[in-house]
Amino acid sequence: MNEIHHHLTVCAAEAARIARKVTGEQLATASVCADWTVRELANHLVLYSAHGLEHRALRTPLPEETVERDFTAEPDWAERYADRLDRALAAWQRPGVWDGEVDTGYVTMPAPTVAALLVKELALHGWDLARSTGQDIDLPEPTAAFVLGVVEEHAEVYRRYEGFAAPVTAPADADTFTRALALSGRNPAAGPTG
Repeated sequence: MNEIHHHLTVCAAEAARIARKVTGEQLATASVCADWTVRELANHLVLYSAHGLEHRALRTPLPEETVERDFTAEPDWAERYADRLDRALAAWQRPGVWDGEVDTGYVTMPAPTVAALLVKELALHGWDLARSTGQDIDLPEPTAAFVLGVVEEHAEVYRRYEGFAAPVTAPADADTFTRALALSGRNPAAGPTG
């Protein structure tokens, strides 16, 4: 297993753990992401960090019906999310999957770069969902450092397309993942916006 796959596995486990603790009552409440409810945030996380992760490995586009689906309408959505994450991680273990490029529908990039961006997706939106539902995210230092590196490398491009807000000043004693959050435009001290 390579380093990126290891970080994908770590972040996927945390995202699945967080999703399992989201209650039905919380889905309609505001999230830390401006203009998104917890339901909208959870659907985004399921779509891109699980289905998207698998389809990127398979080099296939996301089906339109998947893009439009409300995953959280299913009572066992969190378990289905965990199962889909397992499928996606398995897809990234296929022979040759790390070779060549992946067409994301927006841009074509080397497979390892796409996978690294999906580590970032799992970690940052995992934090968003955790913070929005009164939970914490727990990433080991090597994974937090990897996420920070990805954010540092890609933050300005994400900001150009409004994927990240302006950077926030992190506390002087901030840990590695808190610095990644701040650089991505997230306020580490934020609560739900509603």
